[in-house]
Formats: sequence, structure tokens, C-alpha cells
Amino acid sequence: MVKNSFISIILKEQEENKGSVEFQVVSFTNKIRRLTSHLELHKKDYLSQRGLRKILGKRQRLLAYLSKKNRVRYKELIGQLDIRERKTR
Repeated sequence: MVKNSFISIILKEQEENKGSVEFQVVSFTNKIRRLTSHLELHKKDYLSQRGLRKILGKRQRLLAYLSKKNRVRYKELIGQLDIRERKTR
């Protein structure tokens, strides 16, 4: 539950710039965590599984963009959100 309160703090800080990559990644992370907890209870909810995969893909693309444009902001964001770094090929 500490992560959810931390995410709400980040969302309030980014409130004025809702189009920024950081805000979008934070909001997607919030949705991902909610859907994950929902799917732990409802294992056969295949539509929610599909929605989760779509959101994961969007977040992955945004993080790839951010890592190309500004590596420092990318490292800071994944550190704050406690998510893994994307794999490079």
C-alpha cells in the first residue's frame, strides 16, 4: 500500500502537466497495479487480461521513448516507481 500512496503523491506533483511522459507512465503504472490485484481474485477475466497487456505495451513504448530522449529522467522514474528496467536487444 505504500506504493499506491507514493503514486498518488507523484500524480499530484505532475497534475499541471498531464501530457508529459512521466505522468502517463505513472498513471499507467497505477492502472496496472489495480488490474493486477483484480486479476488475482478473478483469474478467468480474460478481457481484463487483454486490457492489462495493452496497458503494459503502452507503458513499455513510453519508457523506451523516455530512455532514448533522456536517460537520467528514465532512471529516476523507474527508481521512483520501483519497476524493472526494460530489456535491450
